[in-house]
Amino acid sequence: MQYNWDFHSVWQYRDLFLYGLGISIVYTFGSIFFGVILGFVTCAARLSRFRVFNWIGRIYQEIFRCSPLLVQLLWFYYAFPLLIGVNIDNRFAAMLTLSLYVGAFYAEIFRGGIVSIDKGQREAAAAIGMSPFQSMRRIILPQALKRVLPSFINQSVIQFKNTSLVSVISVADLAYMAAVVNGQTYRPLESYTVMAALYIVVLLPLMQAADWFEKRLRVSD
Repeated sequence: MQYNWDFHSVWQYRDLFLYGLGISIVYTFGSIFFGVILGFVTCAARLSRFRVFNWIGRIYQEIFRCSPLLVQLLWFYYAFPLLIGVNIDNRFAAMLTLSLYVGAFYAEIFRGGIVSIDKGQREAAAAIGMSPFQSMRRIILPQALKRVLPSFINQSVIQFKNTSLVSVISVADLAYMAAVVNGQTYRPLESYTVMAALYIVVLLPLMQAADWFEKRLRVSD
């Protein structure tokens, strides 16, 4: 059976697609911002001499890195409110979950970059009178940040794809709007093809830029 494509009926709902795309971008940048903060705090806890901080950071990482993001979204929206006795807005639950999820990965990226720096540089900094904070800020972090940038960018690009899951808790992102358009037009092939095309249009340049940036860093080394 030959299928007759009809994008005209779907095109009438282009405003919904663009609105959903905007929401996806907002959740991407918002979760990256909060995730970076969580990542640095968790990284500091993992590198701390105090075991309690180290274990707290590790438990947080393992929970969010070893469980599916979809499960986390459902838990924070449906189960967590029952636990604390307070209703949580779906938009807040989505941002909270996305931030906690990506923050766990950022923490490991940051930690890996810092521990990859030779310990002799810290010892040399201490020998010339630098405090641990000074050596970290002036010597270790500049080198570590350069090493982790490619991984950080790739994880941030992946985060845009992760936002498609927030539609399961009725957040009006791109995936949710595609489902709405499909419900109005009964054209699933066209609706979800447009959704996929928009994801590709946004992600492809970002992934190419990430690859280019990684190559430039390798050349500079």
